[in-house]
Amino acid sequence: MIENLRSLIQQTNKKKLFVGIGNVLKSDDGIGVFISDKIKESASIQRLTVEVSIENYLGKINSLNPDVLILIDCVDFGKTEGFTELLPAEKVKDFTFNTHNISLKKISELFKMPVYILGIQPKKIEFGEEISEIVLNTAQKIIDIINQ
Repeated sequence: MIENLRSLIQQTNKKKLFVGIGNVLKSDDGIGVFISDKIKESASIQRLTVEVSIENYLGKINSLNPDVLILIDCVDFGKTEGFTELLPAEKVKDFTFNTHNISLKKISELFKMPVYILGIQPKKIEFGEEISEIVLNTAQKIIDIINQ
């Protein structure tokens, strides 16, 4: 995943929009928001934090018209905590996480640009604002790559 993300970031001729998704009141589910809030914008990188209401930002995202859209979210891959993967949206299972009103795959069909999901495996998604250490470590690596 790290190499996929690096190669995407290095495409400086493409405008990338990172969108942070998640519920900050449900522990690791807020990791997309955490990462989004730490991204430094540049000529080729923009960020938008939508929390649990990405459907309310469809027009805004399309008006920003990025070349590539990357949705950052907590995803249960069934792997170890902190595992992360960057996948084309069409390869993500069609499911609705309990903090989303609509699945990320369905949402991706509403955009005209290529959509990727940058998913991070949670350790816990119970109520609480504290993100687990292992998921924070993964988040910091992602932030460092994006902000390099």
